Amino acid sequence: QMQQVESGGGLVQAGGSLRLSCVVSRSIFSINGMGWYRQAPGKERELVAAITRGGTTNYADSVKGRFTISRDSAKNTVYLQMNSLKPDDTADYYCNTILGNMSWGQGTQVTVSS
Repeated sequence: QMQQVESGGGLVQAGGSLRLSCVVSRSIFSINGMGWYRQAPGKERELVAAITRGGTTNYADSVKGRFTISRDSAKNTVYLQMNSLKPDDTADYYCNTILGNMSWGQGTQVTVSS
């Protein structure tokens, strides 16, 4: 069973940046793809960024051009660089497979003040 630990969240002003990290307990190279999800208060969890085994990236329209997903397979770590943050980006952020079919970690909280 895969486990993952997310970190890097915090409080930031609008326009600021944060870099999230997700350390995975198994080789991410063996996984078809990894994704970053977020869940804002009172809303459904949504996939905001994904990276396939081959390195192809995809983003939700709401974060395109501002967020960048990357990985370091040697460290079994997936990153999410978030720039030009907006108050609407406030949420708990989680990583999981692209299918979201593994257990969920604790997540890391991101709060963007206006």
